Amino acid sequence: MKQILFIQAGTGIDVHGQDITKAAVRAVENAIWFNSMPGIEHSLPDQKLENMKVNVRLAVPLDRKLLDTEKVKDAVPYGSVTVDVTDGGMATSSGVILEDKDDENDLMYMVNAAVEVGY
Repeated sequence: MKQILFIQAGTGIDVHGQDITKAAVRAVENAIWFNSMPGIEHSLPDQKLENMKVNVRLAVPLDRKLLDTEKVKDAVPYGSVTVDVTDGGMATSSGVILEDKDDENDLMYMVNAAVEVGY
């Protein structure tokens, strides 16, 4: 990315089901959900939204191979999206195992996201 115009951070949690992708998507949604960037197209090359680049940086617990980056990309409504993944986040006890929520254990996963917008 040549120029970053906007950065927002978010956190996502999957309390039951041990789905790291669900936590990551929620982190991205948390980062972008309450934001508006009126006029951003005027800051982009050729003033077109299709020239917007979005880089999602995720800090995830556990094995990165469990993360479906395509689902994470789908959470971003505009722009050309890339995903960078690093170790981080948290796996901690939810305090209960709920079989009807497909729990394999009592862990809940927390993922942190930084969403960079630019061109």
